[in-house]
Amino acid sequence: MKRMLTVSLLVCVLVALGAGLVLQRTSRADEFTEQDAERWQKEFMVVAQKGRELWVSPKLGTNQVSCAQCHPNGANTHPETYPKFQKQLGRVIGLRDMINWCIMNPMEGKPLKLNDPNMVAIEAYLAYERRGVPLAPGKH
Repeated sequence: MKRMLTVSLLVCVLVALGAGLVLQRTSRADEFTEQDAERWQKEFMVVAQKGRELWVSPKLGTNQVSCAQCHPNGANTHPETYPKFQKQLGRVIGLRDMINWCIMNPMEGKPLKLNDPNMVAIEAYLAYERRGVPLAPGKH
């Protein structure tokens, strides 16, 4: 009898907890506070700064060439135009493919994996440098 009462009490507690969870409001992806936006912007800027450091460093290649030697401050990279047909590869590619082409060819380095945090950082840096420029996929 005592065991049955304990089990019943436990079930009641679990039901009450479950009801409380159901009643709690879940947040949606489009709902966030000003503090959320500030935190996310700061996190983006940390990643973009890492991208800038990689951009000016010769560490991605083997021949002491950096991205910035051909593209100071991300000049003439036009991330807003990707995906687009790229003559060097003979097909429509994403920005990541072009970044890897540059790492492998002019810089004589090894390509980054597409989900490599360094790849994301480089893309963040280029997007930051071109902020405010309208998207124009496919444009040359």
